[in-house]
Amino acid sequence: MKSLVIPTVVAAALMGATVAHAQGLGPGADGPIDITADELEVQNKACVSVWRGNAEMLQGTARLRANVLRAFFQPKAGAGSATGTGACGDLIKMEAEGSVYYVTAKDQRVRGDNGIYDAQNETVTLTGDVVAVQGQNVLRGSKMVFNTQTGEGRMVGTATGKNASARPRGVFYPSKKSQSASK
Repeated sequence: MKSLVIPTVVAAALMGATVAHAQGLGPGADGPIDITADELEVQNKACVSVWRGNAEMLQGTARLRANVLRAFFQPKAGAGSATGTGACGDLIKMEAEGSVYYVTAKDQRVRGDNGIYDAQNETVTLTGDVVAVQGQNVLRGSKMVFNTQTGEGRMVGTATGKNASARPRGVFYPSKKSQSASK
């Protein structure tokens, strides 16, 4: 059994090292990415690592949590070996499954049922029952896509038309600065 554990740990370390070269998970988050979970499965030939059980990905002040995180890496051309070790490059995307939470230092929190972090486009897409909160402001919908660097995003619902219950909905509170400036 020890012979299986050691190559898996080494492979996980090698795959984890390539994560550090990924794009930023949040504004100003360009440092290393730290991933932890109860269990790790590494599929070297497919360049995939699966983090199960209380999985959490941290980079700078940004955090992505889920029941399961799947990291997909770019295969390196011609680098395949019998074990597949070292044949993977930069992070392509991270899939989050079950109880997904994304948090930034700017008091921004988003939760959903599932999510995808696209490293090349620097976007996070959350689906399911999506709730975004910043301070007292709350936005709800069924799908939210936003850029982790610019903060620009889009929320959609599953219904259209007046009085449909599954349309995007927001509750926004004016800042105290705006209220005192208008008096």
